[in-house]
Amino acid sequence: MNRPKTLSRWWRAWGLLAGASLQIVVGFPGLPGFSQGQGSAPQGVPWPIPLREPAGQKLLLGSDARADYGPLSQDFETQANLSYCGVATLVVVLNSLGVPAPAASGYPGYRFWTQENVFGGPRGDRFVRADQVRREGMTLAQLHGWSSDHGLVVRRFHGDQLSLEQFRLLLREGLRDPRDRLVVNYLRTGIAQQGGGHISPIAAYDSRSDRILILDVARYRYPAVWVKTEALWRSMGTVDRGSGQSRGLLSIRRNPN
Repeated sequence: MNRPKTLSRWWRAWGLLAGASLQIVVGFPGLPGFSQGQGSAPQGVPWPIPLREPAGQKLLLGSDARADYGPLSQDFETQANLSYCGVATLVVVLNSLGVPAPAASGYPGYRFWTQENVFGGPRGDRFVRADQVRREGMTLAQLHGWSSDHGLVVRRFHGDQLSLEQFRLLLREGLRDPRDRLVVNYLRTGIAQQGGGHISPIAAYDSRSDRILILDVARYRYPAVWVKTEALWRSMGTVDRGSGQSRGLLSIRRNPN
């Protein structure tokens, strides 16, 4: 993908620093929702560990499944409005997988996916429309269909149909394979955060602590955090009132054809 030099420098700042360090700063101290000390965690739910803290960095450096971290952090971006978590997540996935993109408005001669040109693809917007998403957000099934219309190979797993051990297996397999991406749809309160349903990419898994790294596309609200696998699994099993189905997980890869 061709990108302006200034934009490329910005993106590289989110990636692997100095070749050896796996540090990434996601989130902005002082903004609402940043502190993990706000409110109280639901009974039995461990607090998330922010990636920017020493404990979060240690988990990343020691994690045994992090093949997706580099590509995702390179192409990471914040959702454009309060309802665009699914839109921003798909844009990050498309760019990180190197899917051929249309021209980007405002960058003559350059082509990459944005939260504007991701709408109105060659198959139209059969599953979602921009005005609809701004009002209502997006369900897991809608994101599945929309991702498929962008030429991606997608598998969908609803949380109430997935055992905890099956979830761990998907994490180990998916996050050790740089060819695919894992996207999670979960209820924030299930991982000791404030808010409702949300969508973001998963970047790494540490089996020793049994924690998962979520790169939260709502960076203005929460940083990237490590959460307990069981807590995220339970939050995926909650019902999305918009669809009447449980939330869950998408496994996404580029179509080899």
